[in-house]
Amino acid sequence: MKNNLHFVYAHTQLVSLVTLRVLIGWYFLYEGLAKILTPNWTSYGYLVDAHGLFAPVFKLIAENPNLLAMADTLNVYGLTIVGLLFILGLFNKAACVGAISFLALYYLAHPPLIGASYIFPTEGSYLWVDKNLIMLGAVIVLLFFPTSGIIGLDRIIFKRK
Repeated sequence: MKNNLHFVYAHTQLVSLVTLRVLIGWYFLYEGLAKILTPNWTSYGYLVDAHGLFAPVFKLIAENPNLLAMADTLNVYGLTIVGLLFILGLFNKAACVGAISFLALYYLAHPPLIGASYIFPTEGSYLWVDKNLIMLGAVIVLLFFPTSGIIGLDRIIFKRK
């Protein structure tokens, strides 16, 4: 159900959705900050190691210094900003679109395909479904069941009289 200001959730639904939002926000924020704080971090190795249908595009980005610099900058600051937006409950749709974009690109660069082997070790054994795809699904849930208008800065900014 939806009223004028926000969706109406049961208490446990709201707590669960806000917890999911903050956890995903922390994941993005930490990934961004870890890259910012790592001297000379670059996405070069990740992009060169791409497999799948879009591998040529990712490898092209890696081999072009200007495109690589743009990809690196978008990665470190984009991840950090998306993480902050989720944690603060600010601009929910923008945060979700940003997160979905990053996760889709990460999935497409390193899809868990049969026979694909990557330079960087994976966290487990995956076939078609990995953590990026699962998190992408969770972010889609947050897009369709927003909580920032109830618990978050969106409540203050978009408050209707």
